[in-house]
Amino acid sequence: MNSTDALSARRVARPAPLRQAVHEALRDLIVNGALRPGQHLVEGELAAQLGVSRQPVREALQRLQSEGWVDLRPTRGAFVHTPSPEEAVQLLGTRAVLETHSARLAAGHADTGHVERLWQLQQEGLDALGAGARPRRLVTANAALHAFITEISGNAVLAELIAQVDRRVRWYYTPIARPRGEDAWKEHHAVIEAIAAGDADRAESLMRQHTERTTEFYRRQIAGAP
Repeated sequence: MNSTDALSARRVARPAPLRQAVHEALRDLIVNGALRPGQHLVEGELAAQLGVSRQPVREALQRLQSEGWVDLRPTRGAFVHTPSPEEAVQLLGTRAVLETHSARLAAGHADTGHVERLWQLQQEGLDALGAGARPRRLVTANAALHAFITEISGNAVLAELIAQVDRRVRWYYTPIARPRGEDAWKEHHAVIEAIAAGDADRAESLMRQHTERTTEFYRRQIAGAP
């Protein structure tokens, strides 16, 4: 699906608060890769494709700039932000710290129902991987598994912090979701086993390895670092 088709499919339905709806639509299109890093964002085209006037698009672009999703360049217009290697590695490293603690807590709280659901989410990811699904489906499956581990942890503050970085993590993870996929889901399997066994030390260690490997994979594949 190209960006024009994706925008048309994401036409904003009233009576949602228009500025908020347009902001969320554009942000989601960036996260999902329909609007690509470096892509020029033309207000009139976006407005026509979303079925709104230019004013809410202009306001949404200004807000997206403040959040780091869009760059507004004098005399040139708006462009989807292209994250630097340092930005991505720093954010993925922060996520690693949070999710490592999340896995440790989850191992101490998981019951039979939680473990069954973890295996269901694991299978959904494997099914997507085996079916050759688009990266978006793999990213969604990956995020669902990690989010449920956080839910099991029972720590509301931790869940809030992880939620704050989740969209940007998805954005960075999308280009590596398939090449990283096989190893990532094997690592998920080991983490689930540790949580199911109530082994907090092992769950923490395995999640640390998993998230650090993702960060290093991104560094090698996207950032080009040695």
